[in-house]
Amino acid sequence: MTTARVFKSGNSQAVRLPKKFRLGSAQVDIFRRGDEIVLRERVPKLSQLLKLLPPLPEGFPDPAADPPPQKRNWPR
Repeated sequence: MTTARVFKSGNSQAVRLPKKFRLGSAQVDIFRRGDEIVLRERVPKLSQLLKLLPPLPEGFPDPAADPPPQKRNWPR
């Protein structure tokens, strides 16, 4: 089991995480589970993930420009 130091930072309490526990995000969710304190990296919102996608290539057809669906007379 790995241990970490607890210290004061201003009016807050902080924990110095060892290198192997480094986080890739700037924020974490924190909650208690019984007598444990759990830190969990925040899951980005879908809108944030969509911003990471590259733009569509030039000349890619615009789906909004598609004609409306055809009306059909279905046999009864």
